[in-house]
Amino acid sequence: MRWIGLRPDQFTFASVFRAYASLASLEQGRRAHGVMIKSRIKSNVVVYSALVDMYFKCSSPQDGHLAFVKSPERNVVTWTALIAGYGQHGCASEVLTLFDQMVAEGFTPNHVTFLVVLSACSRGGLIDKGWKLFNSMTGCYGVRPRVEHYAAMVDLLGRAGRLDDAYELVQRSSSSGEYPVIWGALLGGSRIHGDLQLARLAASKFFELDPNNAGKYTVLSNAYADFGLWEDVERVREMMRRTRMRKDPAWSWIEVRGVVHTFLVGDQSHQQIEWIRETVKQLSHILSEAVYVPDLEGDHVGTYYED
Repeated sequence: MRWIGLRPDQFTFASVFRAYASLASLEQGRRAHGVMIKSRIKSNVVVYSALVDMYFKCSSPQDGHLAFVKSPERNVVTWTALIAGYGQHGCASEVLTLFDQMVAEGFTPNHVTFLVVLSACSRGGLIDKGWKLFNSMTGCYGVRPRVEHYAAMVDLLGRAGRLDDAYELVQRSSSSGEYPVIWGALLGGSRIHGDLQLARLAASKFFELDPNNAGKYTVLSNAYADFGLWEDVERVREMMRRTRMRKDPAWSWIEVRGVVHTFLVGDQSHQQIEWIRETVKQLSHILSEAVYVPDLEGDHVGTYYED
């Protein structure tokens, strides 16, 4: 577009930043940010929200926070982008601090903000804080909980082992129980804490509500395998074979010096596979010989020593 003489505007850069965020391409994102600065366009909250989101998704939280600080104006979208960024990096305490700061500065959180904060509470195991925020949505902020919020709360309670409370929450809302994501969250908690009866119930509902999703079959199969129910595992796999359903395999990728390296489970096609194997072996050997000594009196978490 620039080559044919057209000048990008705020909406162009917002779209470009979102694209680089989805690719987690930090260097290219930085270049686009540089072009925006040189273009001297009048940026708005949409652009800076996308910029903050891009830096966090590209694993550069410092740049993401700096972009937020330098944003000429802010609204709930900009704040939510910042809060979501810290949530993605597992910083639950920072998420809660920023949420309180946003409210203190007069911005009203929306349903996306609450979803981000509840998810952070779930990952951080902050049950009381999660409950307090969930209950404040309607009463204090006029935000009606959606199915995603119920799923986040069920996940929070399930991870913490409060399966009865999680199941009660599912039953409390008839509308939320109609969505597979709710039962999927309950299934996850049941698997973690070994509640076979609840896992069977959640699995049946999970599958019943979305039977044509190949990923659901895999989740069910793994859940049954966790409990040693091999006949059920084979039954699910047979259903997949009979319906010719296939789940696309997950893959990982990393960019090193401008070259993208991709990896699949069991993939042996990488040119440096032998070197990678040897490096993993050496790291495993080093870790197996390390002895962890906790620091019970000092300020440090602990230290690793070689045996």
